[in-house]
Amino acid sequence: MASTLSNLTLPGPPALPFNASHHIHPALHSFSIETAFWTAYMGNVTHPSILTKNLLANLKDRTGTPVQVRIGGITADSTFWDDNLDTPLFNFVTEGGDLVNTTIGPDFWKTFAVLPDDTEIVMNLNLDTGIYEAALLVANATVQGLQPGQLIAMEIGNEPDHYGKYTAQTYAETWKTWSKNISDALDITEPFFQIAATAEDPIWPYGTAAGDAALDCVSALKAGANNESTTKWCSEHTYQYSVCDPTRAAVATLTNLVNHTRLAMINYVRENLGDDAFVVGEYNSVSCAGHDGVSNTFGQALWLLDTTLYAASINISRMYIHQGGPLSAQGDLQLNHGGMSLYNLWYPVSNKNGPVKIFPSYYAYLFIAETLGPSTTLRIGNVWPGRQANNSGITTELGDTSAGQLVAYGFWDDAVSTEYPTKLALLNLESYNETTAVRPNSTFDISTYVACDQSIRVRRLQAPGANVIEGNVTTWAGQTFSYEDGTAVGDVVEEKIHGSEITVAASEAALIFLPNCP
Repeated sequence: MASTLSNLTLPGPPALPFNASHHIHPALHSFSIETAFWTAYMGNVTHPSILTKNLLANLKDRTGTPVQVRIGGITADSTFWDDNLDTPLFNFVTEGGDLVNTTIGPDFWKTFAVLPDDTEIVMNLNLDTGIYEAALLVANATVQGLQPGQLIAMEIGNEPDHYGKYTAQTYAETWKTWSKNISDALDITEPFFQIAATAEDPIWPYGTAAGDAALDCVSALKAGANNESTTKWCSEHTYQYSVCDPTRAAVATLTNLVNHTRLAMINYVRENLGDDAFVVGEYNSVSCAGHDGVSNTFGQALWLLDTTLYAASINISRMYIHQGGPLSAQGDLQLNHGGMSLYNLWYPVSNKNGPVKIFPSYYAYLFIAETLGPSTTLRIGNVWPGRQANNSGITTELGDTSAGQLVAYGFWDDAVSTEYPTKLALLNLESYNETTAVRPNSTFDISTYVACDQSIRVRRLQAPGANVIEGNVTTWAGQTFSYEDGTAVGDVVEEKIHGSEITVAASEAALIFLPNCP
């Protein structure tokens, strides 16, 4: 990998860029939890997961707004409701370990006590079986079981482009009918459904024969899916790499993952439905449950931070990072079988892949939450390396002299000033292994963005190296978080710097709080 520049002066001007985002959604950094693994994360009525409870509370404490939670994934397409079930959730698993289906019952809703107050839910319904009544039963139970206002959307089907039976037209017809009928049955009078949830990257440009033929949000809308005005948001899924088969597993390496120029983002399409309408409803680094030595590392934490901020900069409203475990339905050739996913932010229970623990990637979500803070008027701009007119990143060939390894984002708060940002996020994505003798660093000159001669506050996301897989040696602002109960360990570490040069080590990120000058 090419080495990072030793010095980088961030270009100006310091004012809010013309292509800055709309106001960042306070739940930008949200979660998707696989239906079959819900109680692994939440616990049950008598033994709730204190670890999950506190880790989610830590995020809300920094923004004042809880993250959103989508309940879904591939097992949503084999999930059914049973009024008489005497346990929150039951997974029917064969002797060979294959999950056949999932059943939820009345006690399922009691597990939601683990979530912070006012947590908003997106519920994924069963489409693949083609049994409309099954989807309606789960939808009705969800509306009845959750608190008023807690359910913010429903999603019909998970990754229907992988069913092998839908075109954009046939999907649109089915989706339109089901969403309309469920709305009528449950007296839902406003757009309430999240459309698409498709897995393959949309074909660009839209409006071409190939683009219209592929099943995604845009092609479904063009085919009339919203003719009954039931569509609230558009969702697409994205995984940068995969271990679903040996060929794709071979390129799912840590070096390939942590590189700003290789982000696999979906093109910006929110103009179809409104400012907050485009979401990435499920994503992570490596599909089919992650890759050991890649998805469970501090390198993934840096990737997660960069991916989420980049998504915000191109007006993706929310990013729902997927959590769960390997599933046989994803294919016989996949690398992972059993246990919990290697890309999870924490293991709430001991499993085949390890004990209860927190992974480095959780700390990236703390960085994001603290960046957003309680503001509802914050906007983000991609300062370095910047963006092309089509929203793609600036490549080395187009002038990124850091070869994708140095990244800077600016945050402007409309309630404070649009002349200068209030914060900067500085990322050094050069890969550093903790066994290497000398750790390189780079110095960012941010003088253009500093409005006056006052001290700058700095908090850092750090670990001994990108290859680290333990959360208890990863720190955000000097603190680690307890594997036992998710609470902070140690005092907050915040630097005060006079001047405008910030040194960031390889495989490290820093959040800069700029002075609010009179």
